[in-house]
Amino acid sequence: MTPSRLFGVGAAILLGTAGLGVAWVTTRPYGPPPRPAALAAPPARSGEAGIASEAPAARAPQPVRIVIEKIGVTAPVGPVGLRRDGTVQVPPLSRVHEVGWYRHGPVPGERGPAVLLGHVDSGRGGPGVFYRLGRLRPGDAVRVVRADGRAVRFKVTSVEDVPKDRFPTARVYGDLDHAGLRLITCGGSFDRARRSYTRNVIAWARLAGSQPSEGTTGR
Repeated sequence: MTPSRLFGVGAAILLGTAGLGVAWVTTRPYGPPPRPAALAAPPARSGEAGIASEAPAARAPQPVRIVIEKIGVTAPVGPVGLRRDGTVQVPPLSRVHEVGWYRHGPVPGERGPAVLLGHVDSGRGGPGVFYRLGRLRPGDAVRVVRADGRAVRFKVTSVEDVPKDRFPTARVYGDLDHAGLRLITCGGSFDRARRSYTRNVIAWARLAGSQPSEGTTGR
């Protein structure tokens, strides 16, 4: 994928993430999703202003499971790509407890911004896999297990709650000099006319290490 194409994909996230919990319900007995603390946006780093280049042909095994103990998440991960209209796919609302890995970007643990997307809720009134994403704080651990059983560990660096119309495309998809991770879900209120949430919650994380095989159960 060319850099210009990947930038276009990044811009499409504005529409693609509208599908995260699009079937909104009028009442939520479990309460609204937590909002992030007022944290400063992560500063631009050397190499981050550019756009991520095409991933190499030889790739690490794909992610199959994510564990975020702080918010009680242990969930299967599967690849997602692009819809015909160019927006990013997300897991269907029938599988709101699964996480989608954007397969046209880096594998978690590879250099660059790996992107994982999850629903905030479901059309049946229950919370989705990333419902509590806004509770994460800098230093919290995220573990991604790959198909070879190796667990890649990340540490959260910041969490943001951003308007959809000001989605930070360049920072989410921009090239990095290290292995990064972006966890994305919907936030804010639901716009019934547009059938879309008004905001996105983004957790930013950085590679902290890896560990030997722990099995790939969870898919």
